Amino acid sequence: MTVHKYGGSSVATPERIIHVAERVKAAWQRAPVAVVVSAMGDTTDDLLGLLRQVAHDPPAREVDLLLAAGEQISAALLAAALEDRGVPARALLGWQAGFATDGVHRKARIREVDPARVQAVLAEGAVPVVAGFQGLHAGEVTTLGRGGSDTTAVALAAALGCQRCEIYSDVDGVYTADPRVVPDARRLRALSYEEMMEMAHMGAQVLQIRAVELAEARRLTIVARSTFADGPGTEIREVDPTESEMTVRGVAHDRNIAKVTIRGVPDRPGFAHRLFAALAGHGVNVDTIVQSAPRDGRSDIVFTVARDDLPRTIEVARAAAEEVGAESAAAEEDVAMVSAVGAGMVTRPGVAATMFGALAQAGVNIEAITTSEIKISCLIREADVEAAVRAVHAAFGLGHGKA
Repeated sequence: MTVHKYGGSSVATPERIIHVAERVKAAWQRAPVAVVVSAMGDTTDDLLGLLRQVAHDPPAREVDLLLAAGEQISAALLAAALEDRGVPARALLGWQAGFATDGVHRKARIREVDPARVQAVLAEGAVPVVAGFQGLHAGEVTTLGRGGSDTTAVALAAALGCQRCEIYSDVDGVYTADPRVVPDARRLRALSYEEMMEMAHMGAQVLQIRAVELAEARRLTIVARSTFADGPGTEIREVDPTESEMTVRGVAHDRNIAKVTIRGVPDRPGFAHRLFAALAGHGVNVDTIVQSAPRDGRSDIVFTVARDDLPRTIEVARAAAEEVGAESAAAEEDVAMVSAVGAGMVTRPGVAATMFGALAQAGVNIEAITTSEIKISCLIREADVEAAVRAVHAAFGLGHGKA
């Protein structure tokens, strides 16, 4: 048995929903299958646009209630399409499928999955079609954040005891870079959980990072495949380092970031804690953090956040700066992050030098650097991102040889 998840592009039109129904039917004829669906195409963005026309600052509860409707529509349509093709199917909302979450609207986390109702549908020989991206907390609908249907699918697969979860989209796997930016990017046969998490975190949009975290915890294989073409896709699983001789496996980039700079912070203990604790309290995830060496008793703090979080971030930052007598707090949105990712770099020297050299050769200025054992990320100007990705990809020879 497997769980299939179909993304928004896969169910964007009635014709594509029929195509998915035919694919699910073929799978169902071989073995039991459960399905998770996203909202159709740009439905989520359209609903948010509609909301902005009627409310300047809508309550998060109402936002979740509205956005959950997108997946409900997809689930009902796909179940109906399956029934029309002789496949018994039942559409289930997140809470009907047993998804209980915490109470954080817009970014809820799954706390428990009770698969009893899904199992009952399977026992009838039918296909459960579950609305992704949503759950329930204390009787209130919650949503899991962008890409949350991936997490729904992996969590359901784990609850059902599956060893495999197939994530279908309009791409046929994970590539060494975005093929729209690097034409000779290659599809990777397999990635480790850690590599995929780093690539997802740094901008690769094939999978949601929480889905990969959950798959690693349950040792469940994710397969990223295309809805529109047959092929092996990319497996996300435990990977033996000897499977690839590539030091760097991929180059990711992220345009959805903003930089906040707080200048002239008095050099005394406690400010960083107050600032970042306050941001955490507002549900803001902070990425790169750089603090300059003190000069004349003051220092600067630079950090990055997702652009969606910038309005509340700058509000908190300015309040914190005023409280301690810092000179200013300002934000910039014309920045991006480019990252080289690979488990092999932990044992091979010279990766940073190669990456920095490639960026220098391409005339790209680095504004900040952050590293982990398997990642090097550079903050750059957004206008330079495509040149940077191509330069780093070429420097590590990712367009040639085995991927």
